[in-house]
Amino acid sequence: MKTSATAKFVGTSARKTGLVAALIRGRRALDAQVVLANTDKRATVPVGKVLTSAIANAENNHGAKVADLIVESVLIGPGPTLKRSRPRAKGSASAIRKRSSHITVVVTDGKSAAKLVSSTPEVAAAKTKKPAKKEEAK
Repeated sequence: MKTSATAKFVGTSARKTGLVAALIRGRRALDAQVVLANTDKRATVPVGKVLTSAIANAENNHGAKVADLIVESVLIGPGPTLKRSRPRAKGSASAIRKRSSHITVVVTDGKSAAKLVSSTPEVAAAKTKKPAKKEEAK
C-alpha cells in the first residue's frame, strides 16, 4: 500500500534538497533514516521529518510494519521565491532570491492495491471478457 507525506514551503532550495533526496530513494525506510541521521546537510532535517511522517501514516492508516516499508519516491519541487534586494554601490541594488521547496515522500510495503483488487474472482472474470466489436454502418 502506498502512503505519502508532504511538507510545503520548506525554506531550502529545491536544488539543495534534491541532493539529499537522491540519497534515500529506493532504500528501506529504516536504512533511509540512518543515512539521513549521518549526513551533514541542512536539508536532511526537513526530509527526515517528512520521511518519519510517511512512516507513521503507513503504520496508523494502513497497519503496515516499519520493517517492510521501502521509500518508493521522494519528490522535490520548487516552492515560491521571496524576492529581496541588497544595496550596492552608487545607489543601485542587486536581487536576492530566497528559494523554497515542497517535499513529498512516498513509502510502500510492496503490496500494491492493484494486486489485491485483481485477485478477486469477479474482477478477474470481468477483465477476461472481450468487448463487443462495433458493427460498421454501410
